[in-house]
Amino acid sequence: MERCLFEQLKTLPFWCVPLFFLGCISILKTSLGLLNWVYVSFLRPPKNLKKYGSWALVTGPTDGIGKGFAFELAGKGLNLVLVGRNPEKLSEVSEAIKAKFGKIQIKNVVVDFAGDLSEGIQRIGEAIEGVDVGVLINNVGISYPYARYFHEVDEQLLKNLLKINVEGTTKVTQVVLQGMVKRKRGAIVNIGSGAATVIPSDPLYAVYAGTKAYINQFSRSLYVEYKKSGIDVQCQVPLYVATKMASIRRASFMVPSTSGYARAAMRWIGYEPCCTPYWPHSLMWGLISILPESAIDAYRLRFSIGVRKKGQLKDARKKE
Repeated sequence: MERCLFEQLKTLPFWCVPLFFLGCISILKTSLGLLNWVYVSFLRPPKNLKKYGSWALVTGPTDGIGKGFAFELAGKGLNLVLVGRNPEKLSEVSEAIKAKFGKIQIKNVVVDFAGDLSEGIQRIGEAIEGVDVGVLINNVGISYPYARYFHEVDEQLLKNLLKINVEGTTKVTQVVLQGMVKRKRGAIVNIGSGAATVIPSDPLYAVYAGTKAYINQFSRSLYVEYKKSGIDVQCQVPLYVATKMASIRRASFMVPSTSGYARAAMRWIGYEPCCTPYWPHSLMWGLISILPESAIDAYRLRFSIGVRKKGQLKDARKKE
C-alpha cells in the first residue's frame, strides 16, 4: 500500500507533492483538534477545587451566572464569600444555599460596584483577612439596557460600564490575589463575553464589547504571570445564556440556563486561559470562525439595529 502510494506520488508533477503533504498535515491537525475538543468537553476530569482553598469568592451572586456559580461551588463543599450590592438578595441567596447544602459557611459583603469602589474593596479585604480563599469568580458586570450607537451612550452608562466591568473586576482580583500569592495556590475565573472574543465586532454595544476585550487580555496576561506561582487564571467566554442581562427568559439547547452554564463551567476551572465551557457554544464559535468577518459584521449590525428599535419603542411607551 505504502509502495503504491509513493509510486503514485512519483507520477505527479513536482509542484503537487508539497501540496499533498500540506493537505495531509492539515487533515492531521483538524483530526487532532477534534479529538482534543471531545476530550476536554466530555472526558477530561474536573479539578478538585478544594485543593486551591476551602473558600470561594463570587461577585454578582444574587442572579444570573453568578448565582449559578455560588450554588455549584457550595455543592462542591466550598465555603462562600458573596459580594453584591443588595443585602436583602444576598441574604436570600445565602439562606437558599444553606438550606440546600447544610453546613456551608457564608460571608456576605455588600459592595456597590457603581458607587464608592475603594470603600467596597476595603470591605472585601477585611472580610477575607485570614480566610483561605482559593477560588475567585469575577462575574459582576453590566451591559446596555438595549443596543445603541456610541454617540447615544449617556455619561452615566459609560461611567458604569467602565467602573463595574473593568475597574471592579481589576480591583477585586488584586485584593484576592494577594492571599493566593502568599499561599502559592488559587484559581481565578473572569467572565468575558462572546461579544469580544467570538464575533469580530459587536456594533451598537461597542463599550460593552471593549470592556470584555479588556477582561480577556487581562486574564491571559495574568495566566502567564502567575502560572508558575500555582495560580490558574482563566477567562470564560459564554455566548447567550438565559439571564436578565441578555433579556432571555427561556433556556434552550443553544442558550443554557444559568445553572446549566455554571455546571459546565465548573469542569473547566484551572485549565485553559480562555475557554467556552458550554459545548454547544464552542460549536457555534467554531462555525463563526470559518465564516467571512464581513458577513458576521453585517448580520450583527442588522440584529443590533433591530434591538435598538424595539428598545426605543419600549421607552416611548413608558413616556406615554
